[in-house]
Amino acid sequence: MSLPRLAIIGAGKMGKTIAQLAAERAWPVVTMLDVAGNAGGAGITRDTLRDAEVAIEFTEPAAARANVLACARAGVPVVSGTTGWTVDADVRAAVEQGGALLLAANFSLGVQLFAHLAEVAGRLMAAAPGFDVHMIETHHTAKKDAPSGTATMLARALAPGLAREVPITSVRTGSVPGTHEIIFDGAFEQISLTHVARDRRVFADGALAAASWLRGKRGVFTLADVLGLDDVLAGIARALTDRRTPT
Repeated sequence: MSLPRLAIIGAGKMGKTIAQLAAERAWPVVTMLDVAGNAGGAGITRDTLRDAEVAIEFTEPAAARANVLACARAGVPVVSGTTGWTVDADVRAAVEQGGALLLAANFSLGVQLFAHLAEVAGRLMAAAPGFDVHMIETHHTAKKDAPSGTATMLARALAPGLAREVPITSVRTGSVPGTHEIIFDGAFEQISLTHVARDRRVFADGALAAASWLRGKRGVFTLADVLGLDDVLAGIARALTDRRTPT
């Protein structure tokens, strides 16, 4: 199958990293749009997207909603990695009518697996009420949101099993791409789960995988759909329930 024609929206660090990795893999990048002069998504049209089959959007929270709506109006599926904004009913309706959206707080495929591990861990730790839980997330100093969108996603994954709020400590230092540690601390022992992103290209890799999968789709999706993880997790949940059910 041929690679989809790609539009990149946002010429920041992530946009440039995606463009570089796309070029290395011979993806046809037909345009790269900067957010300057794009108030309300006005700079995103069928013409400026230049027959792109999929757009990848990494911009600012204040701009993301309008960018996604503009892509929907143009009939171009969009992969959005911008955190700090919400898919409301109007966005969902526009996307379902005119295209597709795949939204993720973190495009590392490893982080998606990590989030599902966190959900399973939360369910298992419910059997050990003597453990406290805490999360520490560390990012580069230019990271705008705190806690990170990934930390919030992980906290939501833990919640069903733990049935309590997970405190999050945010650290901003140096040029760290992203580290997330979940700590279960007992009186005499500790369990920790850690994901470390070593290179910004891990997010570009996931965004390109998402773009390839999204071509031809309709609706709103996440990376869990790309990896088929919800079915896997449902199977694990059933297995845990069956194991605890007396025969």
